[in-house]
Amino acid sequence: MRRSLSTLVLAWLCCLLASAASAASAAPPSLFIEELSWTELRDAIGSGHTTIIIPVGGTEQNGPHMVLGKHNLRARALAGRIAAELGNALVAPVVAYVPEGSIDPPGGHMRFPGTISIPDAAFRGVLEGAARSFRQAGFRDVVLIGDSGNYQGELKAVTTKLNREWARAKTRAHFIGDYYATVQGAYVQALRDKGLSPAQIGTHAASADTALTLAIEPGAVRKDRLALQDERSSGVAGDPRAASAALGQLGVELIVARSVAAIRRAIDTPQN
Repeated sequence: MRRSLSTLVLAWLCCLLASAASAASAAPPSLFIEELSWTELRDAIGSGHTTIIIPVGGTEQNGPHMVLGKHNLRARALAGRIAAELGNALVAPVVAYVPEGSIDPPGGHMRFPGTISIPDAAFRGVLEGAARSFRQAGFRDVVLIGDSGNYQGELKAVTTKLNREWARAKTRAHFIGDYYATVQGAYVQALRDKGLSPAQIGTHAASADTALTLAIEPGAVRKDRLALQDERSSGVAGDPRAASAALGQLGVELIVARSVAAIRRAIDTPQN
């Protein structure tokens, strides 16, 4: 009897070890597909990583104290954290070229060197082509998130078009507006709760924007250039001097948590 019990325990332990080894082998070396080989990506999809997140950033002026690629850095890092929380998702390369307004005559951010703007149609075409490529590869859910406000409507339009096109397919597209809505809503409220004024929080490259970047990529902020400046000449709308990584971390946690919840809701909602 004792020998029989020992045999059962040993068999149970072997099963546990085999299961753990299988799970480990199923995990891809990276959640970012540009860091995978095609066979590693194929195997990741086969093991259940069937959600792909397309992070959209943008290349634009962010004042004298913050790099032009701020949106790209944040979109990639946050998409990675969202994918890790989901457990079955991978991250596509960041879309860094987005509509930024008129080039000639220059308007908005285009008044400052380094801002890159492309036509709306070109932007939509890139997203549609990428999404169709991911469907072809075997992904079941294509998720679009955007770190900037000027193209949120375009992201929604693209997913609407793709879902009409894929009406009889197993793959669906999802625009997750909660990502940017959190940046503009819950994150701003969290900063107000910490005592920041609307002028400090600002609307572009001020304390909210700068703090979020500090929490994700500190080297992207020139701390010695944080100053209250004229908006027209500097591109900064608000006061960035109160920014800190600790304040930005509030935004990181809110964006990740709310985006994960929104993605799960979208995937779980039956297709009409």
